[in-house]
Amino acid sequence: MIRLLGKVSTAGLMAGALLLASCSPSPEQAAQPKTEFTIGWSIYAGWMPWPYAQQAGIVKKWADKYGIKINIVQVNDYVESVNQYTAGKFDGVTVTNMDALTIPAAGGKDTSAIIVGDYSNGNDGILLKGGNTLAGLKGKQAYLVELSVSHYLLARGMEKAALQPTDVRTVNTSDADIVGAFGSPDVQAAVAWNPQLSVMKGQPGVTQVFSSADIPGEILDLMVVDTATLKANPNLGKALAGIWYETVALLKRQDAEGKAARAAMAKLSGATPEAFDSQLTTTFLYDDPKAAVAATDAPALITTMTKVRDFSFSKGLFKGAPSADAVGMSFPGGKTLGSPQTVTLRFDDSFMKLAADGKL
Repeated sequence: MIRLLGKVSTAGLMAGALLLASCSPSPEQAAQPKTEFTIGWSIYAGWMPWPYAQQAGIVKKWADKYGIKINIVQVNDYVESVNQYTAGKFDGVTVTNMDALTIPAAGGKDTSAIIVGDYSNGNDGILLKGGNTLAGLKGKQAYLVELSVSHYLLARGMEKAALQPTDVRTVNTSDADIVGAFGSPDVQAAVAWNPQLSVMKGQPGVTQVFSSADIPGEILDLMVVDTATLKANPNLGKALAGIWYETVALLKRQDAEGKAARAAMAKLSGATPEAFDSQLTTTFLYDDPKAAVAATDAPALITTMTKVRDFSFSKGLFKGAPSADAVGMSFPGGKTLGSPQTVTLRFDDSFMKLAADGKL
């Protein structure tokens, strides 16, 4: 099972999004009431509740409750799923916080994050041969997927180790090639995600010196929806929240029903039940809506998104923007980051709150 989210070249994502921009519906078209919606998803442990919910009838149950129809559509390539959402082919999509900011939001598509589903809690790591601390990275070449969450993780690790940007040179490597590259004696450092990370950690003399567990809550996995569509059709947000929390509650159960649900999700992802369960141990799922609301309302989210947007801007991912403030973000309680006049990414806790209050 390959975790693609946020790990592919964000520059490539943006380029694809811009190519598709001319196909996007106008805000006026998106703002129409309608009864049928399409949500895109791609394979990752924290997103497997969505296809399982469709298979198990949970999607239909909640859609029927609100008099709508929801199609949950798999896209084999994460890049394509984000591009299709940005182009208006989907009403919503599963995406990381970094990619939600640098692709649709930076491209001018007003997007609302309505479910904070999980965060990477060890699914991403920095590996080193012949050393056991971050300081050992100095003077090395680090193999990774550049302009990705792996790149962001390296930057955060270097920051914590007081290393300068010039202390480590990155070598762009695809996720398909990184295991083989790291097997070479000449390659001393790499940044990867599961399942490649687990394979690479098993090589002799390799130490994981930093992981996403050291920056909890910074690599977030979201369900985002077109803001205009959501405003015109709030029942979509209610149904999606109902689907998510019913399904993840089932996933977390330790009885036979929970085990069967996880086994079905593993099969949908192409993994064994054992491999899927292992990936869940490094995925912090927000199965409790109250916890998700608390995380979305916490000042730490603004701190995280400041780090993410500053990193993204420094790498040229806000194309043509004069400053990191050019892409505005809004948070619960009326807080904003960047220009309030150009807000295109909104963290909306209202539907998670309805779930937390039992009002769906």
